[in-house]
Amino acid sequence: MTMSAEPAALASLLKPIRGRLVAAVACQAVASLLSVAPFVAVAELGRVLLADGPVDHHKAWTVTIVGAATLLARLLFLLGASVVSHFAETDLQLFLRRDLVDRLGRVPLGWFGGRNSASVKKTVQDDVQAMHHLVAHSLLELTAAVIVPLATLGYLFSVEWKLALFTMIPLLLGVGLFGRTGAAFKENLPALDAAMGDINGAAVEFVNGIAVVKTFGQARRAHRRFTDAADRFSDFFRSWVGSLVRPRALSEIVLSPTTMLFTVLAAGGLLVTHGWMDRADLVPFALLGVGLTAPLLTISYAEEEIRAAQAAAERVHALLLTPELPLPAHPVTPGAGPVSFEAVDFSYDGAQVVLHDLDLTLEPGTTTALVGPSGAGKSTVAALLPRFWDPDSGALRIAGVDLRDIAPAELYERVSFVFQDVRLLRDTVRANLALARPQATAAELEAAARRAQIHDRITALPRGYDSVVGEDARLSGGEAQRLSIARALLADAPLIVLDEATAYADPESEAAVQDALAELSAGKTLLVIAHRLTTVVDADQIVVLDGGTVAERGTHAELLALGGTYARMWEAHQRAGSWQPGGAVPAGTVSTAEQEAVR
Repeated sequence: MTMSAEPAALASLLKPIRGRLVAAVACQAVASLLSVAPFVAVAELGRVLLADGPVDHHKAWTVTIVGAATLLARLLFLLGASVVSHFAETDLQLFLRRDLVDRLGRVPLGWFGGRNSASVKKTVQDDVQAMHHLVAHSLLELTAAVIVPLATLGYLFSVEWKLALFTMIPLLLGVGLFGRTGAAFKENLPALDAAMGDINGAAVEFVNGIAVVKTFGQARRAHRRFTDAADRFSDFFRSWVGSLVRPRALSEIVLSPTTMLFTVLAAGGLLVTHGWMDRADLVPFALLGVGLTAPLLTISYAEEEIRAAQAAAERVHALLLTPELPLPAHPVTPGAGPVSFEAVDFSYDGAQVVLHDLDLTLEPGTTTALVGPSGAGKSTVAALLPRFWDPDSGALRIAGVDLRDIAPAELYERVSFVFQDVRLLRDTVRANLALARPQATAAELEAAARRAQIHDRITALPRGYDSVVGEDARLSGGEAQRLSIARALLADAPLIVLDEATAYADPESEAAVQDALAELSAGKTLLVIAHRLTTVVDADQIVVLDGGTVAERGTHAELLALGGTYARMWEAHQRAGSWQPGGAVPAGTVSTAEQEAVR
């Protein structure tokens, strides 16, 4: 999003509290005007006391009372502005977080696959919080920074316009210097981001690859890359800051109270000695002129906070505009029947086609295995079935009903997943199991765990089913996999999407996982993403994908007899399985492409 679009994003997010923000700014504007009044009262009192002739006591007391009253009124308006803005900011955070969570609940599940949890957390938590200072403080501070100088200058011009013109000289010089500093700052921001990216990338590379670089004796070289990046960043930062120091320091000096006081006294003394102004008129300038520059410094210091809030608003606004998963206006509940992919085309980015004209049928109670090289589209086919994404063209149907006509809750009751990469919540084992069916009884949870061969391991934990994953429940990969299978058993969905669940298991765990999978798949319709061909030789249907289309399909025996892609993959798999560490690899045994195809 461009810089010009950032304010529009911020304005859109602030719309629910716009009325209260206007009220808060109005209160702050009145308070800012009233903040000048006590100083004006003191100045006017000085003019009354220094005037020629007898002192006008009535006027002196009137000025004093008015000054005290405006001071009290200012405090009341300041309190009102602060209370209104803070309550508005609290409501804004509530509105935004509710809207964000609601939107996240309605985006396609595949959207999360392209993002890590940290980036989502940053938007929902950190970016919303980043707007706190803008709404609760910066808007009020900027209002005061504009109103106070204008009101002060208006009063000073009414007292003596010639000295008021002299007073504006430091203001104009300071504004010019600040503008120069700000322009230089913005001009170098891309270079700063690039330099920070280099040093962060070098740091992450060094930390993540430390085991590898030490193993190969390259720790010194990797460390040197990091230190070189740090040195480049240091040189750039020194040069950049050095270019900003002089105009920044000059602007601070020009706008300092000392400079303003010197300007007022020098110019005022000149005008008084020449008889061009009354000496009593010097008092208001000495009192109010000194404080004219402070609001400009406030604007300068708030610039970074405003920029950060605008950038945060842009990210929040972008997330709120994320396309939702279309929901059916009149949901249809499908009956029992096959799952069919009909002329399905799909692309993640709209440019590179991942699936093209895909036709596939999963008959009830059968096992269909998807095999093929990396990038053939196996995982994409599996992701379309639970509507992680919708196809660009064609249709997916359950018993003749388009998935887009089925309510998401109904669809998820019909499809369960067992993935290679198991994700467990940092919660009790019981809560992780109950995700599949929150109303399940303790006996049903235990029965599912027994069927998944994980009950004995759970009871051996310090608190059994009440042990917390990641705290007193430390599970191996195979154990976590069996826990996820128990969860799928509890869901009892008729359709199972299975990503090679034993890929990372040791032999003992693999046997237990295979037993659990056999229990899970009994009587179900299975779609299996196969990474090892030996695990799918008994599948009712093996589908070979290549380039997003079906290259071959049939049983294991039929595909071997065909002598095509699957047969070559099987031959390569057999040869790879016969290789032993330390033994010679026969010439032409397994090519890189073949290895990739059978993984």
